[in-house]
Amino acid sequence: QVQLVESGGGLAQVGGSLRLSCVASGNIFSGDSMSWYRQAPGKQREFVAYTRAGRDISYGDSVEGRFTASRDNSKNTIYLSMNDLKPEDTAVYYCRARRPGEFDIWGQGTQVTVSS
Repeated sequence: QVQLVESGGGLAQVGGSLRLSCVASGNIFSGDSMSWYRQAPGKQREFVAYTRAGRDISYGDSVEGRFTASRDNSKNTIYLSMNDLKPEDTAVYYCRARRPGEFDIWGQGTQVTVSS
């Protein structure tokens, strides 16, 4: 069974940077999608970034140009480098791994707080 563990969250200043990591354990392959989502208090969960096979990468409109997703298949790990952070980036960030018809797994989340 696939399990996901996120890390790297914390407190950052406006305009600062943070890097999140998500390590997948279990039967996961480079062809499986791994994504980042976030959820701010009182709001719906929002798509942040998607990766598959390390080459297919896409971003949500609110983070395009500021966040960069990457993937190291040898370590079963995806990263989210967040730059030029804004207060509205404050949220719990979740990692998701999906193989259609087989599994759709979420991590426990990591808190990111951007302070002005």
